[in-house]
Amino acid sequence: MLVALSGPAAAESKLSLIGRAAPAVENLPNDEYGDLVRYGQQLSVRTFAHIGPEVQDTKMRFAGNNLACTSCHQENATKPYAMPWVGVSAVFPQYRAREDELSTVEERVNGCMQRSMAGRPLPLDSREMKAFVTYIHFLSRDVPVGARIEGAATRGSKPPNRRADLAAGESVYKAQCMACHGENGEGRRNGVPGDAQGYQFPPVWGPDSFNTGAGMNRILMAMRFIKHNMPQGVNHAAPVLSDDEAFDVAGFILSKPRPEKKNLEQDFPARWNKPIDAAFPPYVDGAPADQHKYGPFPPLAEKARAAAAAREETKKTRENRGQ
Repeated sequence: MLVALSGPAAAESKLSLIGRAAPAVENLPNDEYGDLVRYGQQLSVRTFAHIGPEVQDTKMRFAGNNLACTSCHQENATKPYAMPWVGVSAVFPQYRAREDELSTVEERVNGCMQRSMAGRPLPLDSREMKAFVTYIHFLSRDVPVGARIEGAATRGSKPPNRRADLAAGESVYKAQCMACHGENGEGRRNGVPGDAQGYQFPPVWGPDSFNTGAGMNRILMAMRFIKHNMPQGVNHAAPVLSDDEAFDVAGFILSKPRPEKKNLEQDFPARWNKPIDAAFPPYVDGAPADQHKYGPFPPLAEKARAAAAAREETKKTRENRGQ
């Protein structure tokens, strides 16, 4: 649910990122805005070198792993259906079910810092936070407030009505993923541990990967991302993997160990809008934990739709009684 602040006309605006040229950072002047945009891009592409856990200045170690933001937000955070940042400034403040409240761009950045980057929040008044927000603003220029953006987030995929086949997922991983991400999901380093040079190809499990609170730790999210962006070089227009293959390999990857995010039970406090593939308690639909992690998901989706309909009916009944 997005909160559009400029009225119905803006909410009906549409913009496609498909085939749209990425904004050119190099064309910006050497002023305060341009400097922050360029720093924000560097923070995104080389996160590990500026705020990673191996940088020399220990006070700057905000990220808890050696990933880059662009490990997921590909092509400098402009690639369609790879969770691009283009247009983000136009849809925030935004309701976030994970917090059950309106969140700002800054809060969204820090959510990623604590989850995908397995680290700690950036101070809101820090140059690094301002650089991230300014880079996002630069990518979002000319995007109308409240616009419906084709190519935003991840592209939908249809999960099979079964539990993920982890053995089949392992076979897909060995055939399609292992050459880049390593036999044990460890990734391919640019240098050696301790040099703050990050990865050519990021780890997908293990101690230097995203933690259990990251959105990518949800199998349906991972399936959509993998289907339309992996192996390296793939895009939404020409996927290599089938829905079944992407589902199974996502399950295999997420079956492996990774850093634990503390206090996950505080996520999605409204409970009714917790994603069906958020595989941590509490669960309110009576389904087992294994089903929330590996499926099958169509029955859970049907339960969620029925519960939503019941809530809406209760709301209408209460409103009628109040008249």
